[in-house]
Amino acid sequence: MSPHGPGPARPMAIDGNATAGAEGGTGAPAAGAAGRLLDRPLPPGYREEWTRHFARRMDEDVPVAEAARERRVLVFRLADEWLALPAEVVQEITEPRPVHSLPHRDNALVLGIVNVRGELLVQVSLATLLGIGPRRSRPAGERTPAFPRLVVIGGGGHRTAFAADEVHGLHTAAAKDVLDLPATVGKASSAFAAAIIAWNGTTVGELDARLVLDALDRGIS
Repeated sequence: MSPHGPGPARPMAIDGNATAGAEGGTGAPAAGAAGRLLDRPLPPGYREEWTRHFARRMDEDVPVAEAARERRVLVFRLADEWLALPAEVVQEITEPRPVHSLPHRDNALVLGIVNVRGELLVQVSLATLLGIGPRRSRPAGERTPAFPRLVVIGGGGHRTAFAADEVHGLHTAAAKDVLDLPATVGKASSAFAAAIIAWNGTTVGELDARLVLDALDRGIS
């Protein structure tokens, strides 16, 4: 399987009315009760947020150099780790789907197959790839319940899904908030990290999209 980088992303589905599977996989739309189940709408705000992302254009009043330094990322959580992926490799965010296991395959990385609007995608455990264990405990000040989400990522025509314990959404990081990785960083996920982003009083590990996608390709093959 050929390596693939971020590249141009397919149009992102942001709610139940989108047609993410129309150009890839089986291309067959889900129908009947199953279709209605798979096409449930996401909570308010997702449509508007992603619409702003894809409609975003360079503001004539913003210097080009300043805009180029911005990092547009999707912020999400796996267990206790807040992570980020470049927005251009994120193709869809939806509710979790039933996972159908693959026979005769013993691989902790590959969880099975999920049906996303008629397209069959491999669902992987990104936490396994990054070496992230289960969540230790829920923070005492955390009152808002977290809702798991299925995130579809890809590039170069390949699409893969992974479950996130929580998705914050898109975030534009200014240059001053993007920090180099400390030389002593010891987390297992550091092998795939590109930078650290200061966000909401904490730090988020930005993942290198090419490294992640290439590793997933090798693990799925």
